[in-house]
Amino acid sequence: VQLVESGGGLVQPGGSLRLSCAASGFTFSRYAMSWYRQAPGKERELVATITSAGGSTNYADSVKGRFTISRDNAKNTVILQMNSLKPEDTAVYYCYVHKRVGYWGQGTQVTVSS
Repeated sequence: VQLVESGGGLVQPGGSLRLSCAASGFTFSRYAMSWYRQAPGKERELVATITSAGGSTNYADSVKGRFTISRDNAKNTVILQMNSLKPEDTAVYYCYVHKRVGYWGQGTQVTVSS
């Protein structure tokens, strides 16, 4: 299993970023996918989850209405569209899949600052 995140960077408050996670090594369309994040000095937290076919999503209260998770099963990719970003969204964002055990990507840094 390999998960490779991309799309992080520095953005001003109120801005947007689009994170991508390219998955390989497993049958992507059979598994729910999640995004987590970890800010400095804090525990890793669940941001969003999408079911295997993309029919259902769940979000942390802190990102509801601002973030959207989606997936393209033909391209083995899961996307996190982040709008109206706030400084408290600053963190390393990780892609995650649970397939008997949990697998993590290497993470991508998102920094929201003026």
